[in-house]
Amino acid sequence: MRNELLLIAGMAMVTFVPRIAPMLLLPGKKLPKAVERWLSFVAPAIIGALLLQDLALDRSSEAPALSVPNIYIFAALPAFIVAFLTKNMMLTVITGIASTAFLRFFL
Repeated sequence: MRNELLLIAGMAMVTFVPRIAPMLLLPGKKLPKAVERWLSFVAPAIIGALLLQDLALDRSSEAPALSVPNIYIFAALPAFIVAFLTKNMMLTVITGIASTAFLRFFL
């Protein structure tokens, strides 16, 4: 039981420290433009990597699934278009959910 608690505490620290450190170390300081620009690409890159992996792999065999039966690829297309045109996260999520539901119902 003690090892499990230490493991949970360690995972909490690994998650907590990188999030709180900038707030403690950089209050009121301005980052260089190059750093701000670089940081602006981190979240889209991570989301893109996670989405591509989820959309392009078969969930049961971890093999590539870039074929017609993979409805998730087709459901993601309208969501990508809405995201690009509106930059609205809520509308993008709703479009993705609605597209998936529509394709599951009709295919």
